[in-house]
Amino acid sequence: MSFLTQLIQGITPAPVHTLEEYDGWEFRWKYFVFRPATLKTEGYLVLGLFVYLLFTFIGISRNSSKAKKWLAAHLPIYNQQFSKPQPKDGLTADGYSDYFNFSTGRRNVGSLHTIFTLRPRHDLFQILYQFAWGLVDLHYHPEDEVQLDFKLAPGALPQDFVWGVVAKDDLLSVKKDRWDLTFTKTTENPALPSTFSVMSEFADVTDNILKPLGGFSFVEALKDPKIQPYFRSLSITDQPRQRPLTPLTPDAREKHLILNLRLPPSSHSSATIPFVTSLFTLIDNLNKVNLRPETKSKLKKAREEADKSIAKEAEEERKEEEAEKKAAEKKRKDEERMAKLTPAEQRKELEKEKKRALRKAQGKVAIRK
Repeated sequence: MSFLTQLIQGITPAPVHTLEEYDGWEFRWKYFVFRPATLKTEGYLVLGLFVYLLFTFIGISRNSSKAKKWLAAHLPIYNQQFSKPQPKDGLTADGYSDYFNFSTGRRNVGSLHTIFTLRPRHDLFQILYQFAWGLVDLHYHPEDEVQLDFKLAPGALPQDFVWGVVAKDDLLSVKKDRWDLTFTKTTENPALPSTFSVMSEFADVTDNILKPLGGFSFVEALKDPKIQPYFRSLSITDQPRQRPLTPLTPDAREKHLILNLRLPPSSHSSATIPFVTSLFTLIDNLNKVNLRPETKSKLKKAREEADKSIAKEAEEERKEEEAEKKAAEKKRKDEERMAKLTPAEQRKELEKEKKRALRKAQGKVAIRK
């Protein structure tokens, strides 16, 4: 028997044996016979695949609809505030749970990124994982979110500080994800609803932001009952959200106003319109923040200390990398040198190395004593 014949026999599936007493549905056409009852397993697999694909399609459609409806409700504000409220292609999708909109062309605002982070409704297994993890971790509550990241134009905020107001239910997650908020201390403020906490470097900063500015009151905007179910946090910051690896140069520093909201149901997309509208008035009034000289001095000192700490860590990391490179280079040269020695010479070198290692270990023990 040839090798090819053996190979064909090996990969040929065994014939299907059907009992003669089969009494289920049967479809015949000439020499072909189809008996559905013999394909139950295959039928269940096809049904499972169909359910998964249907779940995926519905999840994609629902996520896209939620993001588009919120943006459509707020687009009149964007059209009023920005000369370029939306890209020509409209809302940009990154996968099936992340959507983005970019707006630019306004006084005091360099740009606005509207970022939708939705639950992975298109992925059945991720949804099941989130549900299961929520039963294990009581602090884990996956939700649909929308973030408005205003990059402030130069001069819109002449002062350097970090300030925020956060819903108490979200304090843990906010502190975990934001390095810039480590500059602040969490306090209560009687002017705000009891469900909110203030994160501020100094009370002087809080007083300046919460005080009425002309006919505008940010406190009243926060007290609006329509926004409270969806409000997560709002921050004004001159620091990056992630700790930088090296101190930032003045040109690399940016100031942002960042609003994080729970995405309302599609039927209530307009609930956040009044608060989003108020942010533009707040931004236009940030240049009126007038801090005391001692507050400015303390803010400057805090940033200098942070830069020194970052620079020190960067220098230590650089020295560690150089030491690792030197050790790797020394090891490579030693291996090349050993490879040129005879077996007897290699054994002698290994014995010497063991003795040196033993003396070092004994010296460390003696020092500890």
